[in-house]
Amino acid sequence: MTKKIKIGVLVGLAMILLAGCRKSASNQNVNANANSAGHEAPVGGAAPAGEKFFFRGTIANKLRIEMALVREGERLNGNYFYPRVGKNINLNGTVDKNGSVDLKETDEDGKDTGVFKGQWKPATNTPDTSLYEIEGKWSRPDGSKETPFRVVQQPIQFSGPVRVNPKVIKEANKENRYTVEAEYPQIEGDARFDRFNREARATITKNVGAFKAAETPTEEDGDLPEDSGESSQNIGYEIRYATDDLISVEFIDDSYSRGAAHGNQITSVLNYDVKNGKTLALADLFNPKSNYLSVISAYCIKDLKAQAQKDKETMLSDDMIQSGASARADNYKAWAITKKGLWITFDPYQVAAYAAGPQYVLVPYSALKDIIKPDGPVGGLAK
Repeated sequence: MTKKIKIGVLVGLAMILLAGCRKSASNQNVNANANSAGHEAPVGGAAPAGEKFFFRGTIANKLRIEMALVREGERLNGNYFYPRVGKNINLNGTVDKNGSVDLKETDEDGKDTGVFKGQWKPATNTPDTSLYEIEGKWSRPDGSKETPFRVVQQPIQFSGPVRVNPKVIKEANKENRYTVEAEYPQIEGDARFDRFNREARATITKNVGAFKAAETPTEEDGDLPEDSGESSQNIGYEIRYATDDLISVEFIDDSYSRGAAHGNQITSVLNYDVKNGKTLALADLFNPKSNYLSVISAYCIKDLKAQAQKDKETMLSDDMIQSGASARADNYKAWAITKKGLWITFDPYQVAAYAAGPQYVLVPYSALKDIIKPDGPVGGLAK
């Protein structure tokens, strides 16, 4: 073999090895970011290889479940679990071009234990229109014991292999006649989120403690009918935004005090700056002296009135809107950070009658861009 040929062969081998290294690095990047929730794939179309989706929701209309699925084209695999139990149940199946989902669950021995059949579709009642939900029926393998389920994608975009693990506080006090079931998220696998974990835990333990402290039975309680004689507190949460630097969690507290005509819902939020290790106030997002409350209030009032005009059954009242959405800090405690803008929740009685339920307004960053701090927590989202 001549010297020139030898050099040519060596160069060729080097190029092949380099290409292989690049391909390996590319695959490592895909795996490292497999828990990214961002996507542009159509509902029934092919998703990027190895794209991971995190869902949370309910089965049988009340039992909370967490589900993680990797979608590769029409193939789905992953697991789900009940926060009360915490044990992963394997899932494997398909999603076709029309969004029809067929997932089989199996135990650790590989035995079929259930089937999820439903529809993969754009999520409803969420501030992020790029998110998905799956809704349908769960049953045993033979089709018996059919019950509804619905899970909604959580916008989780952590770069590392961390896990959002729901923790549950559950208590039943017969003497004081109350029950408590409260969930809060804990991010495991990276010490950077330890401070967030403490804040999330403190938020819920404080709310639960306040509820329990108020539940002291009286003599009159003994005359209450059975269906209204016990108080209850149920706290769930939705993740509105989650990256390495910024996390926004919305807590929904559905409580009932014995003897009351109906329950009540109170929304609280934890908007946390992971990078700087602190809980964010609404003012932290805006330029000083920007009168941000007036800007947000004006947008919300206009949007709520438009909702009322569009749907007469919303039970929104002009007087309640003007009062409940006015530029007062108390009216804007329940704000969450999303990819699209600030998600404002108005609890029952705030801008509409109780029967109307909570009302929502998404204030887009485009409406706030002139007053948002360019180098602040959401400056990058507002560009």
